[in-house]
Amino acid sequence: MTKHPSLLQAEVGKPLRNCYTLPGFDFAYGLYIPRTDGGVPEAIGHWNTVNQNRTDLVQKMPRDFITMNRGALKAGYTTAREYNLYYKDKDIRRKEEECTRLKKGPIKLPADMTFGIPARPPTPIFDILQHRYKELWMEQQRALTVAQRVETKKLQKGKPRETHTTLLRKNPQPTKKESFWHLPRLEKVGPHLSTLPDRDARKKAFSASH
Repeated sequence: MTKHPSLLQAEVGKPLRNCYTLPGFDFAYGLYIPRTDGGVPEAIGHWNTVNQNRTDLVQKMPRDFITMNRGALKAGYTTAREYNLYYKDKDIRRKEEECTRLKKGPIKLPADMTFGIPARPPTPIFDILQHRYKELWMEQQRALTVAQRVETKKLQKGKPRETHTTLLRKNPQPTKKESFWHLPRLEKVGPHLSTLPDRDARKKAFSASH
């Protein structure tokens, strides 16, 4: 009953069991990696030096594709498959001198160089008490106004000359009174009908109308 989860009953105040049997106290969990370096006795006994004549430590230089492409082109190869076959047949590597020339060396810094941010200069308290910054600002404003005046004078000197149109805009001519147009043959013809009795009555009527 303790090994079958469907038959196992829940205990009061305890979590439900998973029905798995655990190994004893002498069991070590995880993978066992045997020591290959000999441990502490091997380290105390001698120095583990690296053999410089090992072939696996020699750096393999990268391929020189420029030389191989040039050779494949001279041989008459044009397709990608032919180029790959040529790479396998003629495995040309770059020289060590070229790689060392292309690699950038470490930056040479002076011995007395100090790293970090430079400290802020001290506050000139005497200049603050003497209002030195206000005087400097006022001098800058005076120089700015002088420069603006010189610029305006240059612009005034370079003004264009006045033309007849600009003069007419400044001093417009008086407008002429409108006169009704009449036929030239009827200008000298006098009236044929007079409704007023005499000239005095005519003058009085015109004066009243005006």
